[in-house]
Amino acid sequence: MITSIVSRFADSGPNIHVAPGGVFHIAGLTITNSILYGWACTALICIVLILVARRVTVKPKAGFSQFVEAGAEFIVNLVESSFDDKRRARKYVPFFVTLFFFLLMSNWLGLIPGVGEAFHVGDSPLLRPFTADLNGTLAAGIITMLFVYTSSIRESGGFIKYLRHFFIGSPLNPLYFVIGILEMFTDLTRVFSLSLRLFLNVTIGEIVIAVFSYLGHVAAPLTALPFTLVELFIGALQAYIFTVLSLMYLAIAVNHASEHAREHDEDLTERDVPETIGMQSGETSS
Repeated sequence: MITSIVSRFADSGPNIHVAPGGVFHIAGLTITNSILYGWACTALICIVLILVARRVTVKPKAGFSQFVEAGAEFIVNLVESSFDDKRRARKYVPFFVTLFFFLLMSNWLGLIPGVGEAFHVGDSPLLRPFTADLNGTLAAGIITMLFVYTSSIRESGGFIKYLRHFFIGSPLNPLYFVIGILEMFTDLTRVFSLSLRLFLNVTIGEIVIAVFSYLGHVAAPLTALPFTLVELFIGALQAYIFTVLSLMYLAIAVNHASEHAREHDEDLTERDVPETIGMQSGETSS
């Protein structure tokens, strides 16, 4: 049996395309299969979520809308628990709920039969999962981290004040200065860590499914089914990890800025208290 499996791979092997392929051109720009499917998934996700939003009532309904409500409530609670100030946390709920469902649905829609090697345009598949393309996950990582940086700078009160949370002590201390620089460099690599983690998990799952579909030949749906079910779980897990890491990056900066502002207000209060006591004692003696 092992010999037959090896011989099948030696003859041809499964067709696996890791890199995206161009399917058509618009104004000189190449539209790849992952971009095309990403557009289709985005349109479908928007339509589905709008329809679900219209069905939301005080009393939860069964069906797909209940699943969406449970997912949204889970992310809302996650966001509120990550920030010290819940009022401030609610400003960021729409972004992280949208991010979670976009990645979740993109991962799951990439598992639909027909996506991948089923249809071809030339030598390239017609449709390819958006999150199985490094360009797609890198775009998601860049947009997410730009949102995190912009929000962190705004909440900190300026770019200079935002940089302060990288330094645990005075930047004039050489040790603290070096640690702060390393923290800043590590912070910049978060775009690549988010992108690569999502890309590799989705792509490896796609490769595994393609291999066992090839081995199954006529029985491909049966041989690939267990791994497809595993990928449903991994797709949800990776959407959660991407969302929660992005949330933590923002919450750390915002909570640090809030703590610094609170300590500053306490210092001002302590300075004003003796003067106030002195004024009150002078008025009493007079």
